[in-house]
Amino acid sequence: MADKIRAVLTGCGGIAGAWLSTAPVKKQVEIVGLVDVREEAAVKRATDFELPGAATGTDLAAMLKQVEPEVVFDCTIPEAHCGVTLTALRHGCHVMGEKPMAESMVNARRMVAAADKADKLYAVMQNRRYLPQIRRLRRFLDSGAIGKVTTVQSTFFIGAHFGGFRAEMEHVLLLDMAIHSFDQARLVTGQDAQAVYCHEWNPAGSWYQHGASAAATFEMTNDVVYTYQGSWCSEGCNTTWECDWRIVGEKGSVRWNGGDDFRCEVVQGKEGLTYKQRERTVPKACPKRLTGGHAGAIAEFVRCVRSGEVPETICTDNIKSMAMVHSAVRSAGQKRRVKV
Repeated sequence: MADKIRAVLTGCGGIAGAWLSTAPVKKQVEIVGLVDVREEAAVKRATDFELPGAATGTDLAAMLKQVEPEVVFDCTIPEAHCGVTLTALRHGCHVMGEKPMAESMVNARRMVAAADKADKLYAVMQNRRYLPQIRRLRRFLDSGAIGKVTTVQSTFFIGAHFGGFRAEMEHVLLLDMAIHSFDQARLVTGQDAQAVYCHEWNPAGSWYQHGASAAATFEMTNDVVYTYQGSWCSEGCNTTWECDWRIVGEKGSVRWNGGDDFRCEVVQGKEGLTYKQRERTVPKACPKRLTGGHAGAIAEFVRCVRSGEVPETICTDNIKSMAMVHSAVRSAGQKRRVKV
């Protein structure tokens, strides 16, 4: 165990299993403590994942004093992220937490400032950045195959019956799910948002109390326009969880269904009213170090804790994706275009 990183995981609900079951956690991390507001949940995780040596409790600060970990994994609900992160940083721990960073930009900025003051890593779980397909897409776009990217569109339609806190959560789609797509749009384009107009609504028949559908148009840097439309109460003809994507460049377009289906056409020559197109293949090659979903994100974080490098989803970068979310919420509330 001496070469493993000592970690406490707080928030022992459903998502904790996705962290604890990953190869990096099993092979490179020693879980020395589990914390939850319900201690029985922490005990159950210790049993389910065969962690007999892990202490369990309900008080994070007390746990950190007791077991002195190097790292805190935050799998709590969004409203708790700020308190967990500030507590962990005060105790000298690096932090990796679930998305979104926080329920407000005020708290997100507090967390970034605290990580800087503590000189510790605080990274965010954006597991959908670590899919091989999106890395393939990014590498293909970087090759210049379709020229300069000008327009990006993603659509998300899933009928998700979670229950629990999401059923009552305000801005549930934007805060809890669209953060993934907004962050992916930044990865795909290499650009950051500057302004947004967003409309949010809760359709008839929705089993959520607030904001299960939204449409947003972002003005990005380098004159890129990104449009998002999504719903979490859409039954039938569902997209993948990664959205359907269309990326338009000056020389052609790429469509990606969020899974393994890519289609690309580029201009070959003029033929009547529209130009003749030819198909291009999106190569399968991608940087494996940045793939693996949850496992890939955790592996990079662990590597950076050991090496002193900075993970891709470090808080100083991820707050730009968080700003897209909260600006979209503000735009929807004010019914006008707002700056990001």
